[in-house]
Amino acid sequence: MVPLRFSTPRQLALAFATAASLAAVTPLQAQANAAGPYLAARQADLSGDFASVVEYGTRALVDNPDRADILEGLVVAHTALGEVDKALPFAQRLTSISPDNQLAGLVLLGDALVSNDWDGAIALLEGGVSVAGMVDQMITAWASLGQGRMSQALEIFDALSADENTRAFAQFQKALALAHVGDFEGAASILSGDEGEMQLNRGGILAYAQVLSQLDRHADALELMNANASPRVDPEVDDIIARLEAGEVLPFTGITSPNDGVAELFYAVAESRSVDTDPTIALIFSRLAEYLNPKSATAILLSARLLERLKQHDLAVEAYGRVPDDSLLYQDAALGRTDVLRRSDRFDDAIAELTALADAYPDTLRFRVALGDTLMQVDRFKEARAAYDQAIAGFTEDLPGQWATYFQRAIALTKLDEWPAAEADFRKALELSPDEPNVLNYLGYTYVERQENLDEALDMIERAVAVRPDSGYIVDSLGWVFFRLGRYDEAVETMERAVELVPVDPILNDHLGDTYWAVGRKREARFQWSRALSFISDETDLTEIDPDRIRRKIEVGLDVVLEEEGDPPLHPAE
Repeated sequence: MVPLRFSTPRQLALAFATAASLAAVTPLQAQANAAGPYLAARQADLSGDFASVVEYGTRALVDNPDRADILEGLVVAHTALGEVDKALPFAQRLTSISPDNQLAGLVLLGDALVSNDWDGAIALLEGGVSVAGMVDQMITAWASLGQGRMSQALEIFDALSADENTRAFAQFQKALALAHVGDFEGAASILSGDEGEMQLNRGGILAYAQVLSQLDRHADALELMNANASPRVDPEVDDIIARLEAGEVLPFTGITSPNDGVAELFYAVAESRSVDTDPTIALIFSRLAEYLNPKSATAILLSARLLERLKQHDLAVEAYGRVPDDSLLYQDAALGRTDVLRRSDRFDDAIAELTALADAYPDTLRFRVALGDTLMQVDRFKEARAAYDQAIAGFTEDLPGQWATYFQRAIALTKLDEWPAAEADFRKALELSPDEPNVLNYLGYTYVERQENLDEALDMIERAVAVRPDSGYIVDSLGWVFFRLGRYDEAVETMERAVELVPVDPILNDHLGDTYWAVGRKREARFQWSRALSFISDETDLTEIDPDRIRRKIEVGLDVVLEEEGDPPLHPAE
């Protein structure tokens, strides 16, 4: 048996272009005489605050019950919140005012499907409700199966299979439909690839294993599962393998109802539209997928990521939390949730959750790494170093991707003034990823600040600049090493370029001032130092820049400051 690769079929990306009327969802168009709640609802809509759209839109509707834009705004907001049932009455009202409104039609279609109203769903599609031509036909096929008209469903799948662009996806859908009605032989023939090349994602692999088990081909099912085993913790797969080894016949759960098939279609549309500039459209489809199959971890996770893109952090945290802990996607969801907590400045919550996850899954090293990264953000360097220690202790072999963990631990060690250990980690990171610009720049710049290994530092930073010539901070490092080497003219030219790239950074402007002073441009130096002071804010890391030192340079000049600090004076390049 040839192993089947885990992959996500994307042949349908172009086919999932939704109806033109859904291309830009702008539910609340302002008018000059709009009332307070209407304006508040519109402002909430512009900021993507769905809960406030519901609050103010509902109030605005009291005085404007036939306003299509308000109704559409409420349909969007409730659906985006995962409240498709609450969107339904507004969708019904909207279709009575605007029968061709596609958004309202989609919600009505979802409701018909959830209610197993197959006749109603087909009538809506025939009446003009549309996602995209090919998707509409597949929905019709699943609704036909719901009606008990399997032959009609197969005709649709076979017709779509004639098109090379949609063949693989249509064949996979056909296999699920066959298995759902008990034709496991037919399903196995398709899933095996005997009827044409078939690449299965994780869900397809599990469905195929269940089909083989139903055919009493337990050895083949076990071989399939072992051949496609993931190195990640996957409780569901572990359970299936254990049951197959025990000789148990697996029930077919790949599709438990026609709605599961339609949910997969809506998820595929949402995934293909998730690259759009406006993620709200994709979110509508992922929420409809959840509505049709509330247990779909893939749809839940996609909704969470879309909400994150929309900066709806509380909603994203809630969505990530709904992925069940026995799902392969649970760990991805848990990391996504803690990442949102961190970006919402809820660091204590993120640290508490990551600590619990790291203890619960000691073999999942990425929880330890994420914990270290989070602790670094709040300057808890000793605890971060301990988290990285535990992660690195779990590395069983050197892999290129591990450079980031060594790099982060090196930074923590630098902050803890443990330079020999930090230098060793920087070197290890470069051993794993020799051209990584962040490591080259950080280590090179640190050497410059420590005034050691300056020639090697110059080589490192020049390599970093070659990779990222538009990074103002890396260009600044190059200018600073020129300054330390006494190559002041080159330092000025390079520092000016750095400040052009990042004009308002206080450290870069301070460095430019020093280089100006070194070449005798003292008035310009004091101007740059003054600019540097003006850019210092509450968020500036004062371990990296000293405002009092800058004020002293403005007052007496750099030469005097260096003398006061016991540092060697500026010297010309040899």
